[in-house]
Order: sequence, then C-alpha cells, then structure tokens
Amino acid sequence: MSSTPSRAAIAKEVSKPSPWLHFVAGGLGGMCGAIVTSPFDVVKTRLQSDLFRQKHPAIGVVGGSGSVVMGAPRPTNLLFHFVETGYIIRDIYREESFRALFKGLGPTLVGVIPARSINFFTYGNGKRIIADKFNNGQENSWVHLSAAAVAGIATGTATNPIWVVKTRLQLAQGDKKVLGGSWLCITKIFREEGIRGFYKGLSASYLGVTEGTIQWVLYERLKKLNANLDGHGPVSQWAGMLGSAGTAKMVASLITYPHEVLRTRLRQPSVNGVIKYTGLWQTLRLVIAEEGARTLYSGLSAHLMRVVPNAAVMFFIYEGLISWSTKH
Repeated sequence: MSSTPSRAAIAKEVSKPSPWLHFVAGGLGGMCGAIVTSPFDVVKTRLQSDLFRQKHPAIGVVGGSGSVVMGAPRPTNLLFHFVETGYIIRDIYREESFRALFKGLGPTLVGVIPARSINFFTYGNGKRIIADKFNNGQENSWVHLSAAAVAGIATGTATNPIWVVKTRLQLAQGDKKVLGGSWLCITKIFREEGIRGFYKGLSASYLGVTEGTIQWVLYERLKKLNANLDGHGPVSQWAGMLGSAGTAKMVASLITYPHEVLRTRLRQPSVNGVIKYTGLWQTLRLVIAEEGARTLYSGLSAHLMRVVPNAAVMFFIYEGLISWSTKH
C-alpha cells in the first residue's frame, strides 16, 4: 500500500500558512493600528485615572444656548462623552504639545508589537492544535474560545511590564521625550517598587482575558456568516470582514470595559509615598464608594474611538497577509 500523500492532502498542507506568519502579521497589524489611534489612547488613560480627574474640572453644558463651560456638572450620556474627548485632545495639544498626544507611544509600540504577535501566534496556531487534538480537526466556538483564553493569558503575562510603563508615562504632565521618559520611568519603578511594580494590574489583565475571548469568538462567527452570504464579490467580502472586526471589538469592549479602569488605577504611581489602590477587589469597592459605578465607564468614548478602527486596521492587515501567503 502506497504511503504517498494524495494531491488533496498536499494542497491542504500547502494552503496552511506558516505558524510564524501569524506572529508577523499580528505584530504588523497591531503596530499600524496603535500609531493611527494613539491620541485616543492618551485621552482614555487620563479619563480612567482619578489623578487626571482631580486636576481637570468637568466639561459641561449649561444655559439655554447649550454653551460648553469648564466646571459645570458632567453630562452622563455617552454621546457627550465623545464631545468631551475632542475637547481633551484640543486641550492637550494647546497646553502641552502635539507630541503629548502620542505620549506612551514608545512603550505602546514596544508592547503592541510583541503583544499582538504573541496573541495572534498563540490563537492562530492554538485553535488548529485544539481542533486537531480534541475535535477531529473541526473548528467551532468552543475551540475558538479555548484558543482565545490561552492566547489572552500568555499575552497578558508577557507584556504587563510594558503597559505599566506606558500608563505611568501617559499620566505624567508635561512634554517628555518618549525614549528618555520611558527609561527614567522604568528605573523609577524598579527603584521604588521593585520587580513587583511592573506586574501591577496583572489581575485585572487576567480578568480582561474575557474581552479577547469574546472578541475572537464573535469575530470568527461574524466572519463565517459574512463568508456564507451569496453574491458577494471580493470588495464586499473584505468590507464585511472589516465590519466583523470592528463590531466584535465594540461588543467585547462594552461588556468588559470596567476592567480597563481598574487596571489603570492599579498601575497608577504612588502619591506622597502612598499607594491608594492595592488589589483588584479593593480597587473596585473603593472606586464605587468614592466615585460611583458610572466611573467604571470613564474614558469609554475615547476607548471606542480608538479600539474599533484599531481592530479594523489590525485584522485587515492580518487577514490580508494570511490570504496572500496561502495564494503564494
């Protein structure tokens, strides 16, 4: 009996992208998305932090004319939060500098590239391994969920120190050079807090694994539904893929956003030598007690304005490279 593989088997093997292509495609997509949406990331981080909220009065609408003034009660509707995001970007540009809109971009890129590379590599190869070992080579939502959870834990553990540095830089006032500021921040954290200081917020990051899991599972489902639609040309298919990526990220963010606020608080620097937030549940109770449950959604508008187009750009580049590799 011949052991020569069939043509179908060879074609299937050739069509599989290299395991390391997931690594490269994910890193490149994450880098492009991070650069484009960096100003919204700065605004989101500042709105999540009580240090920034103490220094800056709320923007509110008062009077019959609807004029915008500082210090008025902050409206609670989401649409006005998008307006507030625009005002904060304007104020950062005026009071600090254009460069300040990209604060933390150095650590962000240093973090995003390996984070997305690890995430896409672990997920892309993990779902194939899990399907082959436990589900007869067939992918389904449970395979996607398991692969996404493993990818989230691996990514969070590996890159948490970078996000701590990025958060500290974005909360700093003034105009610092990115590379010099990053190194000074790293040495300050190590000197004052030790190695453990770089892993602040890790518990909230693990809680945030649910966001990545929801995003991946929903994206795979929406992508499959879009692919099954009849009469779609290549342009429509790619547009549907972009819509799937953006929708999946938006839904996942809306469901799990409070962990972002808790993680930012846990990564804040000490004030006068006192560390206010010491643990996940302590932070949750303290934020609700002092500022109310609505604070758990601080910075949501800036977050959505960043992550939805970020996800679309990232997945477009990722899927494009994967598609290109299978054809060449």
